[in-house]
Amino acid sequence: MTLRKAAGLAVGIAAVLFAIGGLYVLYDSSMHDEDRGPSLGPTSPALIARGEYLTRAADCAACHTAPAGRPFAGGLPFKLPFGTIYSTNITADRTSGIGSWSDDDFVRALHRGVARGGRHLYPAFPYTSFTGISREDALAIKAYLFSLPPAHVANKTDQLSFPFNQRWGMAFWNLVFLRDRRFTPDPDRSATLNRGAYLATALGHCGECHTPRNLAYGLEEDRPLSGAVLEGWKAYNLSPDLNEGLGAWSDGELASYLAAGHADGRGSAAGPMGEVVENSLQYLSPQDISALVSYLRAIPPQKSAYAVNNTKAPAVAAAARNPEMTDPQVELGRHIFADGCSNCHEYDGGGRQTPYASLTGSASVNDRAGANLSEIVLRGAQYRFKGKSVFMPPFGGLYSDAEIAAVADYVIRQFGGKAGGVTPAEVSKRRGE
Repeated sequence: MTLRKAAGLAVGIAAVLFAIGGLYVLYDSSMHDEDRGPSLGPTSPALIARGEYLTRAADCAACHTAPAGRPFAGGLPFKLPFGTIYSTNITADRTSGIGSWSDDDFVRALHRGVARGGRHLYPAFPYTSFTGISREDALAIKAYLFSLPPAHVANKTDQLSFPFNQRWGMAFWNLVFLRDRRFTPDPDRSATLNRGAYLATALGHCGECHTPRNLAYGLEEDRPLSGAVLEGWKAYNLSPDLNEGLGAWSDGELASYLAAGHADGRGSAAGPMGEVVENSLQYLSPQDISALVSYLRAIPPQKSAYAVNNTKAPAVAAAARNPEMTDPQVELGRHIFADGCSNCHEYDGGGRQTPYASLTGSASVNDRAGANLSEIVLRGAQYRFKGKSVFMPPFGGLYSDAEIAAVADYVIRQFGGKAGGVTPAEVSKRRGE
């Protein structure tokens, strides 16, 4: 075949694909019969209260509220390998928000990732999970959002490179990665286990953070909840694998961590997981927390590409003060810990004023790479769990990259019983993200 013929064939194939794609886009962005349905009737206090609970369970505030911004007014940046996108205003404002959306518009956005007017949404909005939400629950969420004061806050413009800035291309992505169907209870499972599955896979969309993604940014469904990396933070393995997951955790420890952001001997939630507990999980009923625990116990154990061998209480942490160490990096870290960390965390890692400051047993100190540990030292933490304020100041402006790497390595060795591998170059990269 000559070059000209090959080029002509390629152009012809591209033209056919483009034509098929155009027809599919028109079909995909149109209103389907399954998008239409009855309303829930008059908005009542009971419906709004139910919608508020479901909105918390779906953790809508975490993504649709920017730091220091108005609730649900959007503007939170998502930094992706191909650019930055911003969450949108989902208040009832009719110009910048969703105040002009019908019930069917709202349901279609959650179920198929198509906004009012046929505009495709990007999967940073987790419609691939929300597609499992029932219409009744979706409309209860809408009722709650529409009960709040509208916020006239303009949406920010996404900054994406070509071809990722072509939203119509999401129609092809949806063909491969969107399973457009509602959650169906498994008759062979208990009501508790089915409730946990619905909370975890549809409303709570746990897999959007804890399941690894492929090169096309689709979830690797054959490795559910096996761990991933999210904006520099490790979302750890939630499967019941004995060493790398939650298999060694008791039900009580897991329930406490989900509901209050801490479990004795297992550490405290921080980073994106801390935000999930603060905005969402702490508001769930004890019955729903138990349902989540049941579901996490029932999924198949998974090995992780981001393995952390969890140790509940390493013997090395029992020593109040290690003697001088031969490794200069760790010795520097020991001095920094003594001067800047021990007052709150104590030399044995037990935590002085609050159990949230405990270091022993946490996944962060058992991770040789020190990913989450470096992040929290750089940026600090501030949450409110069950009425208790949790605060750690950021140390990124106080210590150099080499010093943060050194104290992270010391903490990993002292409280995780492992040799750390944190480098100043990695800390510098995290500092700039």
